[in-house]
Amino acid sequence: MSFSVLGRITGPEDLKSLRPEHLPTLADEIREFLVEKVCAAGGHLGPNLGVVELTIALHRVFDSPTDRLVFDTGHQSYVHKMLTGRQAGFDSLRVAGGLSGYPLREESEHDLVENSHASTALSYADGLAKAQRLLGEDHRRVVAVIGDGALTGGMAWEALNNLGRGAGPVVVVLNDNGRSYDPTIGGLAEHLTALRAGTHRGPNLFETVGLTYLGPVDGHDIAAVEQACRRATELDGPVVVHCVTEKGRGYPHAENDENDRMHGIGVIDAATGRSPGGSAPSWTGTFAGEMERIGAARPDVVALTAAMLRPVGLHRFAQRFPDRVFDLGIAEQHAVTSAAGLAMGGLHPVVCLYATFLNRAVDQIMMDVALHELPVTFVLDRAGVTGPDGPSHHGMWDLALLGTVPGMRVASPRDPVQLAELLDEALDTRSGPTALRFPKGGAGVEIPALSRMEGVDILHRTRSRPLDVLLVSAGVLAGTALRAAELLADEGVGVTVVDPRWVLPVNPVLVHLAARHRLTLSVEDGVRTGGVGAALAQACADARVPAPVHALGLPREFLGHGERPDILAEHGLTPRSVADTALALHHAAATSHTPAPRRERTPR
Repeated sequence: MSFSVLGRITGPEDLKSLRPEHLPTLADEIREFLVEKVCAAGGHLGPNLGVVELTIALHRVFDSPTDRLVFDTGHQSYVHKMLTGRQAGFDSLRVAGGLSGYPLREESEHDLVENSHASTALSYADGLAKAQRLLGEDHRRVVAVIGDGALTGGMAWEALNNLGRGAGPVVVVLNDNGRSYDPTIGGLAEHLTALRAGTHRGPNLFETVGLTYLGPVDGHDIAAVEQACRRATELDGPVVVHCVTEKGRGYPHAENDENDRMHGIGVIDAATGRSPGGSAPSWTGTFAGEMERIGAARPDVVALTAAMLRPVGLHRFAQRFPDRVFDLGIAEQHAVTSAAGLAMGGLHPVVCLYATFLNRAVDQIMMDVALHELPVTFVLDRAGVTGPDGPSHHGMWDLALLGTVPGMRVASPRDPVQLAELLDEALDTRSGPTALRFPKGGAGVEIPALSRMEGVDILHRTRSRPLDVLLVSAGVLAGTALRAAELLADEGVGVTVVDPRWVLPVNPVLVHLAARHRLTLSVEDGVRTGGVGAALAQACADARVPAPVHALGLPREFLGHGERPDILAEHGLTPRSVADTALALHHAAATSHTPAPRRERTPR
């Protein structure tokens, strides 16, 4: 594609030299570029279409990277990437080794913060401003771009409280489009609505805590945003520039999208705004149906979400039971402790989060829920490797984190049938917290069990062979373990495949089975350190089981973006890799003169 103005932009200096009359054409060309590239690759479309003029203005006023630009919830940084010399990279957007969908320091000196968990930019800005003051770097400025949705997060409020005390000349650019995934909720949203309408009287929230307020400004008027930002730089202190924008601007399918499906998209047809072909039922959709069923049968069940009603599958529950669902904004910590209060009040709350965002509320899970032995259920969508969104969005830490919480029980369903069964079991639990985790993508077909042994499902057992290898599969990796068992059987190795269903804490049946086999391998899509395999190894050590336990999982590293199957393959989580590892360990055990375990009758 050829662009008359955008094609001349290789960095911020080219942007500064443009004549003002060329800027509307540049904005139009950026939107055309975004629609074509993001529809072809998938990614965050709506947020970036809404910040085109705002980002142009920022790079015309400020001198990145000397001036520090921090984008809160960095999915709105695509335009920033285009204006800092990375247009060609959009042909490999979110592909392994290609352009990241978030700021990435190794990509460019203009990316300071790899920021994709919301509500953090103002805290970064507070620290940066203090550092510049102490180092005498008066020539630098700090600019934090934050959305009204991200401003609902607790960290943003904590940072505002400190910024107003004079951390330094920080410019807070508030990108106010009235929504995150869903419309922004709460008293803050009402306050911003009054500021937009000009109906608020007296000092506003920002002025009350010590910031100068400029606005509201039309965020799609480049000259107006530039003027406000230049005025902000003249003030010796923290300033809020309140820019009102329209999410999805310039693309009708995004502008008219009441359910905000254009916030983050897969591959779609740019002309129609629709995904090509059909798709298998997703884990999220399956959960949505189960919650609707449970809501009708269990009036004590309530649901909470952190500004992600539709992405976590609560929209159907909300339509039928609007008084029993609570969207608390981007505030995971508050959501968890609010759930604790609901449980104390006699209800059973279901807290629905992406697994990656669970990290933000571990203290509340530990001290506010578990310490009080409260029946709160956490449903963790996009657990394990998620794929193209990269290191901040892989939900690979949840098992290790939850494994440290006293009284916490964690279930990992292998198929939709088990999701329904385990969700019911979680909601019947009254003695403490529970969690249910499942990945992004299609839910697949039922994997029936041969039998169940005190809660543990036996999925496969090699007949007429010694009990050589026990494969313990966590959740959706049951299929991988079963295919590995077939490969091992071809090599003459006897294999038992089990699904614990409740993966944490360790079911004593697993220790019993490990003692009956020459070797045990766990297979999970979380970090090996502190995960299911590590817990099983510790349990076996405590029981003095002599047979080795080997954990297959993800390394304790931040993994890059790419397709889920490729990332799993890279880390040995394919049937062939699992089988090869089992073979090598089995041969090592066989030559170590370890006595073979005695045969065990098939459990009934």
